[in-house]
Amino acid sequence: MATKAIVVVGSLNLDLVVRVDKIPGVGETILGSGFQTHPGGKGANQAAEIGLLKSPVHMIGRVGSDDFGKQLRKSLDNMGVDTTAVTTTEGPSGIAMIEVQASGDNCIVVAPGANALLSAADLDAQVDLIRNASIVLTQLETPIPTLEHLAAICQREQVPLMLDPAPACPLSAELLGGLTWITPNETEAQSLTGSRHSLNTESDVRALAETLLKMGPKNVVVKLGERGAYLALEDGTRTAVAAFKVRAVDTTAAGDCFNGAFAVALAKGTPAPEAAHFASAASAISVTRPGAQPSMPTLVEVEAFLEAHDN
Repeated sequence: MATKAIVVVGSLNLDLVVRVDKIPGVGETILGSGFQTHPGGKGANQAAEIGLLKSPVHMIGRVGSDDFGKQLRKSLDNMGVDTTAVTTTEGPSGIAMIEVQASGDNCIVVAPGANALLSAADLDAQVDLIRNASIVLTQLETPIPTLEHLAAICQREQVPLMLDPAPACPLSAELLGGLTWITPNETEAQSLTGSRHSLNTESDVRALAETLLKMGPKNVVVKLGERGAYLALEDGTRTAVAAFKVRAVDTTAAGDCFNGAFAVALAKGTPAPEAAHFASAASAISVTRPGAQPSMPTLVEVEAFLEAHDN
């Protein structure tokens, strides 16, 4: 039987990346040490990693009629992503301005462009794709009403929906209640719950995850960067998954890489803790390379990494 495809609904951006010694403060001008452009966007990044892991994947989104739009579509095509459901909109594509400091940490400003026009009608036009998906992934770089409509479709069609709640913003009970998975990082989890407590211990993270579960999602994965991930699942599982120790060069899109790899493993029937271990390996590789989609590892690379580090 053919493997059911994963569907990603979300953003496609061109990343404008400047390397800096430190992130500037308000009103401060500093010199960067280099400038590059990379295809990005949280949705497109997740789709790219799924494609590189040799899993069938469709992207639903919008790009502009500019050269950036052509570049973004071509990049996904080259990574094995089916872009038939990516619509071209008159006007600019989305862009992200990213400052990356020597530690690998970054700050990002996104101008949505065509992403802001993704509508419920776009989803209705692709309902067969969604209906036949093994899992649907989305993020918060497209309009929230569109995502609420997506949650309603996935509930109706009984298709698992995974939300990466970034950039963080308030979410409705309807959207949260329609999620099979929510995968925030520490900052996003605190924003969603209104918590101001630090997450210094596993018990702190567990308490935060329990609060998120009560808000409606069936399963929670809190992404903790170099500290790994914490899973709180509807079957009662509560477990921490350790991160791999690597030298980070650029953490841009590490969370997107995690989500893409996690979805691929889940779609194959891998239990969630093992799927998170696989995803942690993929994201560990990604932070050792610059850029968003250019940092994404292939299936061969992830399997080799796991073989080297698990033995």
